Amino acid sequence: MIRANWKSSLVLAALLAVTATTGCRVKQTQEGKAPEVEVKGGQVPKYDVDAADVEVTTKKKEITVPDVNVTMPEDKDHPNTDRKPPQ
Repeated sequence: MIRANWKSSLVLAALLAVTATTGCRVKQTQEGKAPEVEVKGGQVPKYDVDAADVEVTTKKKEITVPDVNVTMPEDKDHPNTDRKPPQ
């Protein structure tokens, strides 16, 4: 039973992959129309919610980050070597 489910899942995945890669063309041939509905009475459900008290605070903190210097090698064969680096 488990092997049959595994095999059918594999076949389904393969079919989905084929469908996704081949695609399909969809063309609308008729406009849709929502059904006419009449609503009488009813009751919206009521809820009693006790939300947790949440306190949000901020703290100022100074963080030291390393300086990074990047030196790019010159590549005479690269077409974009005539661009100047950003200031």
